This record gives sequence, structure tokens and C-alpha cells, in this order.
Amino acid sequence: MSAPLPDSRERLHLFDTTLRDGAQTTGVDFSLEDKLKIAALLDDLGIDYVEGGYPGANPTDTALFAKRRPLKARFTAFGMTKRAGRSAANDPGVAALLDAEADAICFVAKAWDYHVHVALGCTLDENIEGISDSVQAARARGREVLVDCEHFFDGYKANPDYALACARTAFKSGARWVVLCDTNGGTLPEEIEAIVTAVTAVVPGVNLGIHAHNDTEQAVANTLAAVRAGCRQIQGTLNGLGERCGNANLTSLIPTLLLKQPYAERFAIGVTAEKLRNLTKISRQLDELINRPPNRHAPYVGAAAFATKAGIHASAVLKEPETYEHVPPETVGNRRHVLVSEQAGKSNVLAELERVGLTVAKDDPRIARILDEVKERESLGYAYEGADASFFLLAKRVMGEVPAFFAVERFKVNVERRYNAAGDLVTFSEATVKVKVGDELLISAAEGNGPVNALDAALRKDLGKYQRFIEDLELVDFRVRILNGGTGAVTRVLIESRDRAGETWTTVGVSANIIDASFQALTDSITYKLVKEGAGV
Repeated sequence: MSAPLPDSRERLHLFDTTLRDGAQTTGVDFSLEDKLKIAALLDDLGIDYVEGGYPGANPTDTALFAKRRPLKARFTAFGMTKRAGRSAANDPGVAALLDAEADAICFVAKAWDYHVHVALGCTLDENIEGISDSVQAARARGREVLVDCEHFFDGYKANPDYALACARTAFKSGARWVVLCDTNGGTLPEEIEAIVTAVTAVVPGVNLGIHAHNDTEQAVANTLAAVRAGCRQIQGTLNGLGERCGNANLTSLIPTLLLKQPYAERFAIGVTAEKLRNLTKISRQLDELINRPPNRHAPYVGAAAFATKAGIHASAVLKEPETYEHVPPETVGNRRHVLVSEQAGKSNVLAELERVGLTVAKDDPRIARILDEVKERESLGYAYEGADASFFLLAKRVMGEVPAFFAVERFKVNVERRYNAAGDLVTFSEATVKVKVGDELLISAAEGNGPVNALDAALRKDLGKYQRFIEDLELVDFRVRILNGGTGAVTRVLIESRDRAGETWTTVGVSANIIDASFQALTDSITYKLVKEGAGV
């Protein structure tokens, strides 16, 4: 399946179940098009197996496996072993798997005697028979076979002989991979390592996989423990998607295997150092596709993974990055981020100015003015750690380098709740904005599905001679934080915008009025776009 290694390292095989187990994440619902896009991302990254879903269980997965997909990875169908009381040939679930256009079939089988009795309602021997017959049926059709031994670790602790019998049966019947599943996610790393070691006496490690859930925040640690004990297939999901607390996070495991010892010198995986540099982009593409904000604090790929806030730390990291970085951020496609905050010193400001493309001499007196302005505004509730574009504009304004593109003379927002023509109760929002562009006064009105949406649409509806520069601007995320309690609370709004080229930027607004805070962030977003486009006054 994989080319011989040019060195003596052992091969670890990566199995991604984002499209199947990851689809069980609360709030995540993949369309057929979504699954095809994600599969392509995984394939390009270098994943060995892409599990597409459960053919026959729903229309999307049935359509996904209706024809052959052009992937280098082993495209894998998932489903249950045959039911007790019927043959594999007469089981419709098994038939759907055998008929699927897939390179491999992953059967899920109970390995905990308690589950066999309670969930399946059959005898222990009937469950063993189901594993054997299903594997042999798939092998007879020329498919590579995997068996997910569900609840294996709980089963082993309850009845080790039966759990081992399930694993042994799968292997002896012809399964290429016997996957040990910590389905409840409650097993600890030392337990994983000890149990996997015991299993290697029954099934060779080169045929063992690990499938860990994250219910104790140790799925990555458990996976590495299993690898140390002998497992040579790793199952997980991008960004740790999965039911409950998620699955082992391949976005953390992949760079650890490539960049950390002893794994990097002992094992080889299908992801190259070159492809690893796409990891941050792929992680964020997935979040964008499922319409959720990226986890800023995710290891390796999060926006804060290589962020430095304290002034003394910033000074050190600028002199020698290794002082506060465990790997170079560019190896995973991320970047160093020296934050500008009320704790910042001149080192932070200089680093951030350089990062956002502003070159200022170290002894330029404007640096102190920028730092004072940041601290003053942060005392009012502004935060520039996650609002690069607003910081860029703040610095440019202090330096007198932001043209007066437009001035908003007034705006009005109406929100009305009423019955529509169909008799449904709806909330209706409308905004009007009066803007002065040079000597020209422009008044625009727009409707929206909320007051901020209506205000955004009205503001960007007509900016006169600057309109062509913002035609491709769109708002992609809107976040609100209340900074203190009570009805008069100060509100901070962060708005993320994007243009046709895929560039994104974030701006911030603060006010006791959420509409006013939103408007500040919106106008900053437009102004940033005009500055970056080089729009003339």
C-alpha cells in the first residue's frame, strides 16, 4: 500500500474519521459536497485512510459511496458486523458495505461482554461469529478489512479473555487492522500502554490500531501511549472533532510525530515536512466549512499557539525565538504573534508593527505614542490581541497616515417585530446611513436579518468613488463580549472580514451600546480595506 521507506524507520499509518466520527460532533452536519472537499484536503495532506461514512445509514453517505472517488488514500466505508441469527450474505447492512465503492471496509464490533448482552442482545459466541463471518465476506470481495473493537479497553478490564478473543478472531479471519477503541474515553495513558502491550501477544503490533476519545482530555496522550506499546495505525479527526468531547486530534498528533523525539527518528508517516506547512490552513478551512470560529488556543495551529504577550517575553522571543517556542511556527504553517496589550512594552509594539507591515525605527518617538494610545484604549475596554486590522489603523493614525476616506454624519437602525403577510411573527431590521465622501453626501438604506447586518449592508451600499474597492468585502464572523455586569455594561465587538483573495482581518469596537460598538468595528474594517487597496483620497 505504501512505498518502501528509504530508511529504517517504522511506518505509522494515519486513519482519518472526520467524515464519520467527526460528523457526530454537536452542531456539525456535512453535506455530500462538504465531505468531498474535506476528503480532498486529507488526501493532499498525506493521510493513508479516509473514512467516508456509513453507506446505507443515510442518503449522504449512500451517495458518497455510489461511485469511486479519485483519492490516493484508502477510501473506507464503515458499518456493523452481521447481526445474530442471519448470515453475512443475508444481512442488508453488510451488503451495503460490500456494494460500496470503497477500498477498505471498517466493521465495528463489540468487544465488551456487557455490551454484547445489553446492546446486541445475543450470546458471546454469536458476536464472535459475527466478527468472523463479516471479515471473511469482505475479504472474499477483495476488500481490505479493519475491525473497530468497540469499548475494547473497558471490555478488557471487565473480561480480558473475551476482549482478546474478539481481537484474535478479527485478525485470524483476515482483518488487516484490529483497532482498539477507547470508546468512552475514560482510559488513562498508563492503562492504554499496559493493555496494548498485552494485546500484542495475540495480534502483532503491525496489525493494531488505536482509536481514542477525548473525554479525559488525554486522547492524544493515549494515542502516543498506544504507539509506544506497539500500535501502528492511528485513528483520529481534524481539529479533534467527534461526539461528546471529541476524538484524538490529528492536527496535534501529526506535527508531534514529525517534529518531536523519539517519534520523528523512530517512525515515518505519509505527511511530509512540506505538506505539514499546510496544516494550519487546512485546520482553518475545516472550521470555515463547518461555520465555527477556530480554536485560538489549539496546539500548533491556533492563532495564540505562538503568541507572546508579556513585554519581557516578547523581547526574548524576538532575540531568540527558541526561548518561548517549542517548534518554529512556520513548520506547521502558523506564525509568530507578539501581542499588543496593556502589558506590552516597546518590543511588543515594534514586533507587531513589523508583522503588520509597518517599518518604524527603534528610536522613533511615535512608538511611545502608539504604546500610550494602546494602553489608554485598552483601559476603556478595547483589545488588540485579536484585532490586527484595528491595531494597524491605530498605528497609522498616530503616524498621520490614514486618509479621511469618508465621514459618517449619522446612522439610524430600526428593529420591528410584526406579523408578515403569511401570518408569521418576524423581526424586521432596517438601517439608514448618511455618509460624506469628499464633498458628496450619500444616504443609503438597507434591510437585514438583524440590526448589525442591516447597518453593515447600508454602510457598504454606496461609498461613492470608493465603492469599487469594497465590492468583494464580506463579514464572516461577529463576536460580542460583555466587559462588566449590569444593564449599562460595556460591550466589546470583534468583526472578522474577508475579501475575494481570501485575506481575512479583524477589527474591534467598544461602547455601552452594542450597535455603536459594532459600527466602530464595521467602519474600521472598511477603512482597513481601503488602506490596503491603496485607495486615493
